[in-house]
Amino acid sequence: MYRKKNREIQIEEVKISLEKLVPENHILRAIDKAIDFSFIYEEVEGLYSEKGRPGIDPVSLLKIVFIQYLFGIGSMRQTIREIEVNVAYRWFIGYSLTEPVPHFSTFGKNYVRRFAGTDIFERIFKRILEEAEKSGYVDASSVFIDSTHIKASANKHKSKEVKVTKPLKQYQLELEAEINELRLADGKKKILAVKPEEVTRKVSTTDPDCGLFVKGEHERCFAYSAQTACDKHGFVLDFELGAGNLHDGQLFHELYKKMELSKTELVAVDAGYKTPGVVREIFLSGKIPAVPYTRPKTKDGFFRKSDYVYDEYFDCYICPQNQLLKYTTTNREGYREYKSNPRICENCPCRENCTLSKNKTKVVVRHVWAKYMEEAEHLRHVPKVRDTYKKRKETIERVFADTKERHCLRYTNYRGLAKVKVQVALIFSCLNLKKLAKRKLLNFIFFFCPRSY
Repeated sequence: MYRKKNREIQIEEVKISLEKLVPENHILRAIDKAIDFSFIYEEVEGLYSEKGRPGIDPVSLLKIVFIQYLFGIGSMRQTIREIEVNVAYRWFIGYSLTEPVPHFSTFGKNYVRRFAGTDIFERIFKRILEEAEKSGYVDASSVFIDSTHIKASANKHKSKEVKVTKPLKQYQLELEAEINELRLADGKKKILAVKPEEVTRKVSTTDPDCGLFVKGEHERCFAYSAQTACDKHGFVLDFELGAGNLHDGQLFHELYKKMELSKTELVAVDAGYKTPGVVREIFLSGKIPAVPYTRPKTKDGFFRKSDYVYDEYFDCYICPQNQLLKYTTTNREGYREYKSNPRICENCPCRENCTLSKNKTKVVVRHVWAKYMEEAEHLRHVPKVRDTYKKRKETIERVFADTKERHCLRYTNYRGLAKVKVQVALIFSCLNLKKLAKRKLLNFIFFFCPRSY
C-alpha cells in the first residue's frame, strides 16, 4: 500500500536559516574555515572606482570562480545555473535563497574592465600558498618540476604557415662565452655569435599565442605548456605558462629563477629536462638534481658512448681497442670533438662496430658542461636521490591528473596567453585551497575528536 505525497509542500513558505541547510561535512565549509577570504579586499584595492553604482562584492565574485574550478564545472554559464539551485554554493558566496545571482558575463566584464593587465590572480595564488606554508603543510625540501599541455580553444585546421624567428637556447650566451674561452686557449679563432634563425611554423589563426603540440603518438593539436613545480605533499609552488611548441628546457629557466628555493635540497625533473644547461643551472643554485635513466641512442651492433673511456688528466678518449681519440676542436654547439687516427682505424677488426665514416675516423663528442651531467648520473644511484625521483608519480603527476580530471585543466575556454594564465592560476589556487582545507580538517578531527579519527 502506498500513500500519496502532499504536493502543496512545494509552495509552502518555510522560515529557516541558510546555515542549517548546508551539511556540516561539506567541503565548502572546510574551505571557508581554512582561510580568511577578506585578503581579497586588499588585493583589489585601487581597482574599483569610488563613484558610480555599487558593484558586486569582489570576494563573492572570486568565490564564484572558485566554485567553477573546485567542482570542475565546464563554463561560467553552467556555474551560475548550479549556484541558482545549490544551497551550499549560495551559502559559500554569501547569497540568500531569494537573492538573484550575478549574470554569467559578470566575471568576464570585470576582467576586461578591472583585472586585465594586473597580476591579481597570481597574488591570490601566492596568498593561499603562504597560508599553507604558515600552517606547516608545505615541505619544499624536495621540489618536483614537470610540464603538461593544455589544449587551446583553437581549431587545428584553421592555421597558416608563418615565418618566425626561432628563439635562441636559454643558455646560449653563457655557452658561447665558454666556447670562445676554450678556443682561445687552444689558439683558435672565436666563433661568431649565433644569429636568430627564421623558420616556418604553423600558427593558429584563432589563437596565435598557442603552439602546435607534437609529441610521440599524441594527437597534434594547438596547446599551451604549463611548467609546474610542487612539493612532497602536492602543493603547487609556482608555474610558468608558454606556447605548446616550446621545449621544456626553455620554460624551465623562467620558472626556476623566480622560485624560492632556500629550503630545497633536491630538484626532481623528468627526462625532458636532462640537458647540460638545465642540470648545470640546478647544480649552480646549490641543489641536487634527481634525474631518470635514459637509454643510449646508439644503433644496434655499434659500441655505446660509455664503451669509450674518458681520461680527464690527458683530455682524451680510449676506445674499446685501447687506442686514443685526441681532442681536436670545440664546435659552435658546445661539444669538444675527439678523433681517432684513421691509419689505425683502417685495420681495426672492430671498425664495423665503431664507425662507418668514409674517412675511417671515429669522432666522439663531449659537451663543455658534461661534468654536470656525469655528476647527476652518478648521484642518480644514491638511495635518497633515487627514492625522491620515484615520488614523481605521487606528486607532480598526481597534480596533473587531479587538475585535468577534476578541475578543468585539460582544455581552456579562453584565448590568449594572458587569459589562459588566469585560468591556470585559479585552478592551481583551488587545488592548494582544497588540500589546505582537508589538512586543517583532519588536524581538527585528530586533536578534538580522536575516536572518530
